[in-house]
Amino acid sequence: MAETKREKFVRIAEARTNKIISMIQLLGNCSNRAAYDYTEKDVNAIINAIDKELKLAKQKFVSSGEKQRNFKLEK
Repeated sequence: MAETKREKFVRIAEARTNKIISMIQLLGNCSNRAAYDYTEKDVNAIINAIDKELKLAKQKFVSSGEKQRNFKLEK
């Protein structure tokens, strides 16, 4: 029996969502002040970039959205 579109969506969406959650948790490890030096500006830039991409992803479920952009902190 062939996989339905719904089954395919559930399989892929669950895997990708779990991957994103894991990556966010991994990013949270960067909050260790003993290992890393960062500013509030850095944290705000990271959170804003994630928020922006999340909003774009939400929009894609309603209509076509922008392509993903790479994120960089100021040096």
